[in-house]
Amino acid sequence: MKNIYLDNAATTPILPEVIDVITKTMTDFYGNPSSTHQIGRKSKSLVETARKNIAKQFNAASNEIIFTAGASEADNLILRNAVTNLGVTTIISSKIEHHAIIHTIDNLVKEFSVNVCWVDLDERGGINYTHLEELLQLTEGKKLVSLMYVNNEIGNLLDLKKVSDLCIANNALFHSDAVQGIGHFKIDIKETPIDFFVCSAHKFHGPKGVGFAYIKKGFGIHPILHGGEQERGARAGTENIHSILGMEKALEIACANLKEETTYIQKIKSYFISELKNNFEGIEFNGYSESETKSSYIILNVRFPKEYAMLLFNLDLKGIAVSGGSACQSGSNKGSHVLNALLNEKDAIKTSIRFSFSKLNTINEIDYTITTLKNLIN
Repeated sequence: MKNIYLDNAATTPILPEVIDVITKTMTDFYGNPSSTHQIGRKSKSLVETARKNIAKQFNAASNEIIFTAGASEADNLILRNAVTNLGVTTIISSKIEHHAIIHTIDNLVKEFSVNVCWVDLDERGGINYTHLEELLQLTEGKKLVSLMYVNNEIGNLLDLKKVSDLCIANNALFHSDAVQGIGHFKIDIKETPIDFFVCSAHKFHGPKGVGFAYIKKGFGIHPILHGGEQERGARAGTENIHSILGMEKALEIACANLKEETTYIQKIKSYFISELKNNFEGIEFNGYSESETKSSYIILNVRFPKEYAMLLFNLDLKGIAVSGGSACQSGSNKGSHVLNALLNEKDAIKTSIRFSFSKLNTINEIDYTITTLKNLIN
């Protein structure tokens, strides 16, 4: 049986070059970076070099990068500090953010009575920038806008520059969960001065359990994990050296080959869209996922013309790994909060599948997937 992996928005396979770096680090550089002996100092030097190299990819300073156990921790660190440390009293966000944002905001509301404003969306989940500007102008006090760069379920792209300009004009802070964008799109914080964004290495062929928070210089960040002075006092805990260096390598590879890989993966996605349209009547695409300009080239969210209750399961039996929504919602019987926010009742009960691609996929795999779908639902 073939094994075809089309769930790269959930996680990506680790590249062999990254595994080599991780293995060598675990074998040769086992010192605690906080130790004063030369073995520890070598580990510290490797961590700080990785920090500098990662920062360079975004035209940032090394002291603006805080290593974390992933993007969810980084989102929590930033949002909680915004309220408890930076004086934010109003958070402006959207109803289709990742749960790392929505659930954190919910908890901040319970703990601190934060004012939350939800920006309007168009019928395909695009941000209504006019309404965002109105919210920024109408709300008083310190404000933070938290909007994700790439929606993890429907692939919609946020205009980072437009939102950044609106926040600057209205004296608001700007945070973006950029998990699905980093390693796939170029971010230059000198051109687009975001105050905060977060990254998770496993979204661009790096290891799981490691990421970082970008925090613009000048913001004093208080830790949410206590117990040590690691990460410049912003996060306690011995550094995950081998994963940090694996992330550094994965990001280096992604950024070095960004143009070529973008072209290749977009070709895969466009071919899949064409084959779906040619072989199935009534196919629709959720969000802007069909668009080459308004959606990530990684993600395609397909809505079939009716409900096929066992389609995900049957695809899995045929060796095709896909997702019905965010992998972070596995086990939930509530369905996708993103699709529930966008679709009417009639469309919401139809089967929707998120296919997400990487440079490791091939046209032959798409052909097999199309054939399999035809056998299962026609």
